[in-house]
Amino acid sequence: MSLENAPPEIKLAVDLIMLLEENTIEAATVLAALEIVKRDFQKKLQSAQENSSAD
Repeated sequence: MSLENAPPEIKLAVDLIMLLEENTIEAATVLAALEIVKRDFQKKLQSAQENSSAD
């Protein structure tokens, strides 16, 4: 499968991997940062779902 036809989450993952590797960030730092990002976006998703169910 070419990246051109890949789902958006795959494209984003590839972009993030390239960015992190180009900046030679340590794996432990990357994983810690990704956990913070994941929690933040989970809260945003939950908030959006709660707002849409209130409509």
